[in-house]
Amino acid sequence: MKSFYKAATTCLLIVSIFSGAVNAQATKFNIIPYPVKLVEGNGSFTISTKTTIGLPKGGKFRNEADQLNDLIKGGLGYKLKIAPNKLNHISFVYSDAITATEGYHLTISPQQITITAKDGAGAFMAIQTIRQLLPYGIETGIHASKFTLPALTIEDEPAYAWRGMHLDVSRHFFSIAYLKKFINVMSLYKMNKLHLHLTDDQGWRIEIKKYPKLTEEGAWRTFDKNDSACMKRAKDNPDFAIDKEHIIHRDGKTLYGGFYTQKQMKGLVAYAATRHIDIIPEIDMPGHMMAAINSYPFLTCNGENKWGTLFTKPICPCNESTFDFAENVFSEIMDIFPSKYIHIGGDEVDRSDWAKSDACKALMQHEGIKDLPALQSYFINRMEKFFNSKGRKLIGWDEIIEGGISSTAIVMYWRTWVPDAPIKAVKNGNQVIMTPGSPLYFDNVPDKNSIYNVYHFNPIPAGLTADEAKMIIGAQANIWTENIPSENRADYMYMPRMTALAELLWSNNTNDYDSYNTRLIQQFPRLDALNVHYRLPDIDGVLNNKVFIQSDTLKLNPPLKNLVIRYTTDGSIPQNNSPKLANLVINKTEVVKVAEFTPSGKRGDIYSINYQQQSLAEPESPASTQPGLKCNYYKAFFKETKFIEAAKPDSSFTSDQIAVPASVKAPSFAITYNGYINVPADGIYSFYLTCDDGGVLWIANTETVNNDGLHSAIEKNGQVALKKGLQKFKLDFIEGGGGFTLKLKYSKDGSVPKEVPASWFSN
Repeated sequence: MKSFYKAATTCLLIVSIFSGAVNAQATKFNIIPYPVKLVEGNGSFTISTKTTIGLPKGGKFRNEADQLNDLIKGGLGYKLKIAPNKLNHISFVYSDAITATEGYHLTISPQQITITAKDGAGAFMAIQTIRQLLPYGIETGIHASKFTLPALTIEDEPAYAWRGMHLDVSRHFFSIAYLKKFINVMSLYKMNKLHLHLTDDQGWRIEIKKYPKLTEEGAWRTFDKNDSACMKRAKDNPDFAIDKEHIIHRDGKTLYGGFYTQKQMKGLVAYAATRHIDIIPEIDMPGHMMAAINSYPFLTCNGENKWGTLFTKPICPCNESTFDFAENVFSEIMDIFPSKYIHIGGDEVDRSDWAKSDACKALMQHEGIKDLPALQSYFINRMEKFFNSKGRKLIGWDEIIEGGISSTAIVMYWRTWVPDAPIKAVKNGNQVIMTPGSPLYFDNVPDKNSIYNVYHFNPIPAGLTADEAKMIIGAQANIWTENIPSENRADYMYMPRMTALAELLWSNNTNDYDSYNTRLIQQFPRLDALNVHYRLPDIDGVLNNKVFIQSDTLKLNPPLKNLVIRYTTDGSIPQNNSPKLANLVINKTEVVKVAEFTPSGKRGDIYSINYQQQSLAEPESPASTQPGLKCNYYKAFFKETKFIEAAKPDSSFTSDQIAVPASVKAPSFAITYNGYINVPADGIYSFYLTCDDGGVLWIANTETVNNDGLHSAIEKNGQVALKKGLQKFKLDFIEGGGGFTLKLKYSKDGSVPKEVPASWFSN
């Protein structure tokens, strides 16, 4: 893939796929995240055999100079000499006038490069800026006799201290080599925190010498339901194939798993530290501990280890043996990870067995603990005191605030359906890291809106004062891996979304999206060189369900000049030798599958376009109508919309918009919308339905958009042929729990999608 997008580095025709004005200077300097202040100079600096590197007295910034030298060696084939200042020089300069730990000044003139910083982290961030200004060939070891850098002056520092990525290595396991690659890509975009989710019900991934069974037994499992689902999807997409290196055969069983030795993880921590990335370990307690309890059943209140209604049974906070275990485990974790932050999890705890335990009843009475959430807080607060005694800070998911928490704990907010959780934490004096499921759960399947949503995310919740907002120390994206069984799939899920988060958290500028998009496209050759299996840009104008009256011509433009769109009509998956799509004439009901391909054969997303031949639907003629749609509300859990029909509504209301009323408080529910839509003119109408979880739209008694099932917020679309007048309208929506999204837009004759006017709805 090294040759892919060569033309993209010099040709900006790709900008045509984006709308709006583009910052010309920002697109000229291909940097993500874009610096806070950049002033263009005259001329350029040449790096060659004559170039040397200079350090301050005492050798400060030696690690950063070595990082720069390794980078240059990848391009020139050799390292530069560390020598006193002279012409054609790269100079590292210490300055205590730069107050931000990661702040830096970078000056490139025809005579020299000056990197000024107070801390090594700032100097390293300057090097990443230089890295992006150099040709992407430096990443692959393609040697040249010299390189040039444009003259400029940069003053730069991050808006947020915590710029994180999270990776779940428990549900599916990832090699040390992949984690190093992940860290390398993070460093390129100035991300600085890697949160490793090391343990869960499905696997224990870190060696604990005092409890060897945690990895001897807990690191391995037979294939579970998520593995089976991935295997099924792998038939159409090889990225879902489970990495064979993590499969073993033992005692006649096929097992999946793996773990990191303490020596391996210490090496990874050191690798990350040279790149100024802090690795934060998470050992999830008191819930999500099935992998540990299987081997050490004394950890529970009653010896049972099973799934409850929603989650697995937790460890018991009422036995001293539990605290002995936890402290022993975390003591070894602290020996491996020097980070001042240790993540204890604390989420999704099924506390029902605690209520039945005599030991817990006695403890609650003795300690004056009023309820089970407070009992969980007793566990968390006690563990925090242990962490603090070792000079560490505790981080927990936002559930830890439910029973009361000290103001010194750090809260990681994820539950979008509890919008006041970060506000309560801040009011309690806690620092908060924002990781809401929408849009920062990167295990949610991306669509054409995903990057936009990340880029425009506001880390500061509404309702905080300016001083309180300072307690929001940053954000991170989380990658949960139940359905991410391979390194390629992990790459696809987080890239290029992470670049949008990187720019948001560093530059804190949501007004330069068009410039960002252009710079992103220019980053793709570097990602190819780094062997990142990123998601290709969306093909614009694809509809899931497309309608024609006599015939239609399918013509799609590839989002980038070097891409080719190929198609099939026989139900098979497009391959690299499938026909190229030009002007495909459609005159019968059929399914067309299309996909984009790079010159190297890499395939993007597969789009299925369901063509249907229709006549314009005749309008309805009701005797009378009232404004708005009739709506039924169901307080129940539905896996699919088809199950609503058998249920009885809890209440009814009328609405002139497709929206969930503020009065809806049930964690799981359904709403049906019924009535008419007043179509203003004959034609083929496109509808765009975004749902979290699922929804199905019928217009004129025709299923127009099917976005059913339990899933994150994704858009599905479709068309229907309509005559002017009142047409029957029906929308069924379900929310399975965990926060909802419901949006409906329409367009006609290729117009920009917009909201359906309230005046169109009646019943």
